[in-house]
Amino acid sequence: MLLFSKLGVEPWGRIATGIIEFITAILLIIPYTAFVGALSGVVLMLGAIFSHLMVVGIQSNGDGGELFMLAMVVLMCCLVTLWLQKEEGMIRFRKIFRHK
Repeated sequence: MLLFSKLGVEPWGRIATGIIEFITAILLIIPYTAFVGALSGVVLMLGAIFSHLMVVGIQSNGDGGELFMLAMVVLMCCLVTLWLQKEEGMIRFRKIFRHK
């Protein structure tokens, strides 16, 4: 059974996730938006990891847990990017939530 079918969101969940992942990748490439991209990546990968643990299972379609491990690696990379970009992120959040 396919991954998104197990989650009950085929085909729109697959398409929406792909679009959000594509936008996240673009945000990560642009230095000015890397913090937002990393934050989006963390949310996406936590969703993927949670889905694997609760519904899909660590091994999916005999992949030996490869998709789960890739999600873990991407989560770690996004967390490192968040840490490295924390100064820029705090500046942007202060601008957004500045009280007048």
